[in-house]
Amino acid sequence: MALHFTREEFAARQRRAREAMAEAGLDGLLIFRQESMYYLTGYDTSGYSMFQGMYLGADGGLALLTRSADLRQARLTSVIEDIRIWTDREGADPAAELCDMVAEYGGRGKRIGVEYHAYGLTAQRGKWVDAAFAGFCELVDASDLVRLLRLVKSPAELAYLRQAGRLVDAACRKSQRLTVPGASLGAIYGAMMKRIMLGDGDPSASRWPMGKGEEALLVRYHTGHGRVAEGDQVQFEIAAAYRHYHAALMYVILTGQPDPRYRSMFEACAEALDACEEALRPGNTVGQLFETHAAILGKAGYAGHFLNACGYTMGATYPPTWMDWPMIYKGEPQVLAPNMVFFLHMILLDSDTGMSMSLGETAIVTETGCEPISRAPRRLLVAQG
Repeated sequence: MALHFTREEFAARQRRAREAMAEAGLDGLLIFRQESMYYLTGYDTSGYSMFQGMYLGADGGLALLTRSADLRQARLTSVIEDIRIWTDREGADPAAELCDMVAEYGGRGKRIGVEYHAYGLTAQRGKWVDAAFAGFCELVDASDLVRLLRLVKSPAELAYLRQAGRLVDAACRKSQRLTVPGASLGAIYGAMMKRIMLGDGDPSASRWPMGKGEEALLVRYHTGHGRVAEGDQVQFEIAAAYRHYHAALMYVILTGQPDPRYRSMFEACAEALDACEEALRPGNTVGQLFETHAAILGKAGYAGHFLNACGYTMGATYPPTWMDWPMIYKGEPQVLAPNMVFFLHMILLDSDTGMSMSLGETAIVTETGCEPISRAPRRLLVAQG
């Protein structure tokens, strides 16, 4: 079997999930997030683009309803023994079949949590579930139950995250060698991705935001890459994944003789990143990280040029995004604890001048501080033609 954790670790995760269910007064949990399925059982698929659902009962009962295309996937990659298939056909009602499966596990009349916040459970499919279970049991939103369990990583998870950090650092070094005037940005992207895949990594859960010139101010992926010019700015926000566990980096490479203002922007980002890592320690809140970042960038004169969030937690995620919750924004109350992992990004976007600068890396919260597992350059990167 293609399991990336021991059966004992999966059993412990399921036990903690049942304990959390008991605390929430739940008799069972309908699971739709692929990250949750992977975390609890190892089940690894991209099939969540179609309807599928997993049920975990308070008594430990476990079953999956999926499509025929994922039957062997579930058998090979997970510890799930009860795998049901709904048949693709005109008039199919997989939500009703999911309800029938839960009925077999004694769910009638019970209080069952639902992971409504799941990319595979579209609004349409969510309505199917609500309709199918109406009058059968009480459904309550339990979208955060497994997410909160996933926040603190096990030693095995941390090993995968550290490997992802090594891979993204290698991709960063590759970009520094290749980003010169005349280079194709798409070719640079491809070479970086090749380096990660050669290291037995995975494609990241979202496309990398990369842009040159004015497009360096775009922090979302866009099509049409072009070539690097003399006197250019090239924005990189990249991540490597290893067994789906992600580590990210963010940085800018300049070409030619840079405007002196870039150095001031870089120094502000570096100071903010170092201060946030100093604050990334047990007992502080996620919101304090944002306040630290905002205070330094604001004092440096960049009020209005930084974003309303400066990072998020990292772990095993699936497309369309490697971002996980909580986000680092003002007032976020989540208390930091050892073995949580965060991507901290300091981003300055000045639409008036057309200039951008960023610096970000991924770090593990330790007992006394933090351990960076990807390392953003602490010098202004300037490539000569």
